[in-house]
Amino acid sequence: MAKSITLSITASSRVGCVRVNNEDMLLLGEQMVRSGKTSQTVELAPGGRFLMALADGMGGHNCGEVASADTLNSLKFYYNDIPSGMDANAFNEAMCEWLKSINYTIDAKGRTKSECRGMGTTLVALACYEGAFYSLNCGDSRLYYMADGELRQLTIDHSLNNLLGQQKHSNIITNCIGGGCSCSYIDMDEHSALVKPGATFMLCSDGLSDMVSDQEIARLLGNGFGADALCQAAEDEGGRDNVSVIVARVLEIDN
Repeated sequence: MAKSITLSITASSRVGCVRVNNEDMLLLGEQMVRSGKTSQTVELAPGGRFLMALADGMGGHNCGEVASADTLNSLKFYYNDIPSGMDANAFNEAMCEWLKSINYTIDAKGRTKSECRGMGTTLVALACYEGAFYSLNCGDSRLYYMADGELRQLTIDHSLNNLLGQQKHSNIITNCIGGGCSCSYIDMDEHSALVKPGATFMLCSDGLSDMVSDQEIARLLGNGFGADALCQAAEDEGGRDNVSVIVARVLEIDN
């Protein structure tokens, strides 16, 4: 039976304590957020759709903030226009087609504007589509899930340290949008079975996960803190990078 779902969402994006500009960008439905915070309650009808996404413009490359904004703007319009009634396979194919398109766009801008050469971005998203919940991941930004006091990472980092089986994050990524990556890909998984009252999904850039331990993230989420408090925790630990977080809590599910 189709169900309606109510989400309480907080989002925050900060430049951090070291960087001079913020290359992160957040997307919540129609709203774009950079260097700010927002909150909203979203009521998802059985046939509705809503997208939460985070893009971390690549540090060390030119115009990372352009790449993250262009990527999320493109994704927003594409997601709103995809057909209704797609199953998981069709949804995955649609997202792969979008990835080809945005990669071409980012690379083309880099070729035509010298200041944008080599720019790129990560992407992590939680797509609510007609009652199904899908994660989308390209890079090393993360999606976490917390329920019954347990926190776990749902996405896999596309990074060199992960490829080598090392625990410490190296900031060298093996997959991204643009950035000269010739074989970008998106990991997609369905998480609909995890959606239950009291469950929490959290998207973050590595500006959080590099500075704040999973144990501390779990403590803050378990005590009801939202996205801005998590960003503050990263800054309290030194805030060496831009830090951006989206926290989505499942309030109600009605048949």
